[in-house]
Amino acid sequence: MKVQYLLTLVTISVLGGGAFVFANSQSTSSSVQTEKVETIAQNPCAAKNPCASKNPCAAKNPCASKNPCAAKPASNIQAAAKHPKVYTEKGVALDGQDVVAYFTQGKPSQGTKQFTHQWNGATWQFSSASHRDLFAQNPEKYAPQYGGYCAKAASDGNLATTTPTAWEVRGGKLYLNYDASAQAEWKQDTNSKIKRANANWPRILSNDTLFR
Repeated sequence: MKVQYLLTLVTISVLGGGAFVFANSQSTSSSVQTEKVETIAQNPCAAKNPCASKNPCAAKNPCASKNPCAAKPASNIQAAAKHPKVYTEKGVALDGQDVVAYFTQGKPSQGTKQFTHQWNGATWQFSSASHRDLFAQNPEKYAPQYGGYCAKAASDGNLATTTPTAWEVRGGKLYLNYDASAQAEWKQDTNSKIKRANANWPRILSNDTLFR
């Protein structure tokens, strides 16, 4: 009997210990699961991306409205011209000067209504039929630079008329100037002035003022 009683106690003790171990295991597992639930609930990235609303590119392109070309044309578009491409007086280019004479005779010569040619929106007059024909064959060769406006003024970004006696043929091109004083200034560092005038032409046709 005593032996059987001891065996019974041992069995109960073992079973009780197992139950304790099992209960403790369940408690530990439950605790781990609870911690996982709490961790999931506290993780701000679990349900959504916490950076989504802070990303300036998430909803729209932040540069679209800042692109100067997106809504309006570029600012360097040529302004509308306010003056004719060729210096004219009553529709006649250069007040009737024969531009071919500067090349063939080395001096200015007044043209006539008898010998004319229409080109570049103006009537060009010549002193002879041969000069008229030469011009008609190749207008760009004989027409003055900057539409016959003052070359010195063009280099300064201005627009001015010209006089027939203030002229120069340089590099096969005809340059006219406002007067003798402007001509003298033009002949100082001429190459630099040509570069500046080329850069300003034909933008200066949009100037408000034509100096006469």
